[in-house]
Amino acid sequence: MTTPWIPRMHLWEIDDQPWFPSFLRAYVQTGLTHAWTVHLPILQPSSPATVVANVLRRILGDSVSKYTYIDFCAGAGGPTPFIEQALNNQLARSTSHASPTTTSSGVVNGERKAASADTPSYAAVADPSNKAKVVRDEDVAVNFVLTDLHPHVESWEAASKKSDRLTYVSDPVDAANAPADLLRRYARKSGADGNSKKGIFRLFNLAFHHFNDPLARAILKNTVETSDGFGIFELQDRSLSGLFTCCMFGFFIFLIAPLLYWWSPQRLFFVYILPVVPFVLVFDGLVSCLRTRTAGEVEVLLRTCGADSEGWEVRSGREQFLWPCGNLSWIICAKKTA
Repeated sequence: MTTPWIPRMHLWEIDDQPWFPSFLRAYVQTGLTHAWTVHLPILQPSSPATVVANVLRRILGDSVSKYTYIDFCAGAGGPTPFIEQALNNQLARSTSHASPTTTSSGVVNGERKAASADTPSYAAVADPSNKAKVVRDEDVAVNFVLTDLHPHVESWEAASKKSDRLTYVSDPVDAANAPADLLRRYARKSGADGNSKKGIFRLFNLAFHHFNDPLARAILKNTVETSDGFGIFELQDRSLSGLFTCCMFGFFIFLIAPLLYWWSPQRLFFVYILPVVPFVLVFDGLVSCLRTRTAGEVEVLLRTCGADSEGWEVRSGREQFLWPCGNLSWIICAKKTA
């Protein structure tokens, strides 16, 4: 992957500020969730959440089922419930019929690679009735856990009711100091007897760019010391195409808001009459571009975090999720297998 010509700048985002009204923050976070989960058939091969599931399955390979996936910055839920549904649906189909999956392409460490053709539609992933269709093979299906320093219990409770494979931690969880008992509990909470050992894989969905370098190092140090892998997924990067995509996102909000928020005149007011929501989404999106690290920059933090990361392998790439220039950037790092 080429080095961006724009240097990283750790600027501030409106949505992070304590003075920003909480109800508007909720509207903005809902908009971000839709950015992850909405699938526009003409412009998108699949939703970004489904792209993440594809990447996890393709890059982790056979080991994808050997982890419990813990989102340490889940916010109000974000894409993780949709990633869980998409990944477990793909695993279910892979056990019901063994067939090669190679079509749509992505970029891995600068090289074109084949991606899974077995991609569920957004409608299939988001439909709560599909809960019964998720694979029930305990050795294949994977569990996902929602955590955050500021838990959104009500939202998480609603999401977890749609899947037996999704749960949450109601207490605050610091990604830089994850409770050992929590990690032990979810590492063994698998298999028919509930005692099978699984690794811990941490997820950072549209989150890692929020951490300054000292905090990012502390989080990576705790990850290396207590977990078995992590994935960083961002909808933006420090490129002109990334900046352009963020601007286009504001335009798309204007187009699809009536379809998403027809039931809420107040939300529509803050989209069209007083357009705070699209403004914050675009402004924070542009700042997020400038904050987003490359895989090389993340690896520098990893190697200098103070923990022994010698046995950890970093892989990265980009996947197009929106025509013509919307790309999902991903970094996957895990302990090397013998």
